Amino acid sequence: MNTEVTDPLDCSSKQAPLVSIVAPCYNAEKYLEEAIASIFAQDYPNFEVIIVDDGSSDNSIAMLRQLQQTHDFQLYTPGQPGRQRGPQPRLALRAKGDYVSTPDLDDIMLPQSVRIRVDYLDQHPQVGCVGALIIYMDSDGNTIKQQQRDEIRTYDFDKVLSGAVVIGAPVALYRMSAMRSAGFYAPSLRVQDFQMTLRIARLGYEVHELPVCVTRYRRHPNNLSRKYKVLLQADLEAIAPYLDHPAYQSARTQLVNKALKYAVVEDKKEAWKLLRSIPWRHLNRTSFRRLKRLMLHR
Repeated sequence: MNTEVTDPLDCSSKQAPLVSIVAPCYNAEKYLEEAIASIFAQDYPNFEVIIVDDGSSDNSIAMLRQLQQTHDFQLYTPGQPGRQRGPQPRLALRAKGDYVSTPDLDDIMLPQSVRIRVDYLDQHPQVGCVGALIIYMDSDGNTIKQQQRDEIRTYDFDKVLSGAVVIGAPVALYRMSAMRSAGFYAPSLRVQDFQMTLRIARLGYEVHELPVCVTRYRRHPNNLSRKYKVLLQADLEAIAPYLDHPAYQSARTQLVNKALKYAVVEDKKEAWKLLRSIPWRHLNRTSFRRLKRLMLHR
């Protein structure tokens, strides 16, 4: 199977597939101008941009309307002010793209971000979702670290479930037909990335991760990734349909370990509860590292 990252297609020889860039916004006024500018700086010729406000209580909506005078994007505001609804509003949108990207508006897309992933999906029809690597930055845009890898990683459903593999919103490019076949997002979940990765893989599509950076991911106190209780609840709901699968308990351990990374520092009582929820025979090296940190942290 060919999984090389090849040269881009010659877009002049055929119509480039339409990409729907569907971006949720929640209280992102500080980062909006830079994030949206990075979307419209893509070196890919054919995309539409749809922005969904999830109930911002800051000046985000006013800023977005102002930015519409400079950039051509659709704006939807279905959320109630101050009440974040998560990505559910995406379900109501009629995105027209062959592929769908769901970046966050506190991050920065690198200019080649869309093109690299579109080219890959074009050349690998068995892949339903392709991800890539990220560069971490702080709230002021200073680089913290950069992910590095030498090879393309490929996953089928068993690997996605057992390893709790998630292709995150900042790097995911979905095949629209795969999303449609998967029934799109479950509206009950606040966090959708893992659930969508699972659903697409369950249909028999492969999920690949490219060894190239496509996004600058901004770390700040309001990152949803730091809200470990919300994430864990959503992740456990995402794997619930696969309770009878042999890899279910491995997935659950991976997810609890991820939550423990924050719980051992923020809430010791909760951390002990999470550790006790893992059957002894399913504890792994990460579990014991979390236990050690819990016992030593003051």
